[in-house]
Amino acid sequence: MNSSIPNLLTWMRIALIPLIVVAFYYPSQYAGPIAAGIFALAGLTDWLDGYLARKLDQTSRFGAFLDPVADKLMVATALVLLVDQLGGLLLTLAAAVIIGREIAISALREWMAELGQSGIVAVSWIGKVKTTAQMIAIFLLLWGLPVVGLPLLYAAAGLTLWSMFLYLRAAKKGLKKGTDLFSGRK
Repeated sequence: MNSSIPNLLTWMRIALIPLIVVAFYYPSQYAGPIAAGIFALAGLTDWLDGYLARKLDQTSRFGAFLDPVADKLMVATALVLLVDQLGGLLLTLAAAVIIGREIAISALREWMAELGQSGIVAVSWIGKVKTTAQMIAIFLLLWGLPVVGLPLLYAAAGLTLWSMFLYLRAAKKGLKKGTDLFSGRK
């Protein structure tokens, strides 16, 4: 295992996930703000591990694998907590769209990497905007501010669909002419 500072920060983000859950369900009026604070701390480690990996020249294939896994685990866990607490059709659909897209795009990236085409589905600016909106929305919802958090999460779900469409379109264009995108046959 690579124990560079960036990878240790990523492991810390994963370790914070159970603390978010415990804080969220803790019987206190401060449960939401504490869970939101832990979520924010985990989000900051995401930015910091990437920054340090580049700054200290400590990038690694393992880190490139683990970082998005940690992000997806953190977001999926927080969305499940919020659906449990707030419920409702729109929130459930938004959570399903966000989690489903993360799974689909992760699989697409893995598949494109196997084909030697990983650069085609690299993170785009729309993905960064989607992630920012999603993280702020989740933070606000965990804190207990649904009036602002829910519309932002719905906007993030819309950006999620848009970014997924763009990734799928890029992957389709990136394949060699005459190759069937879905069967791999010519």
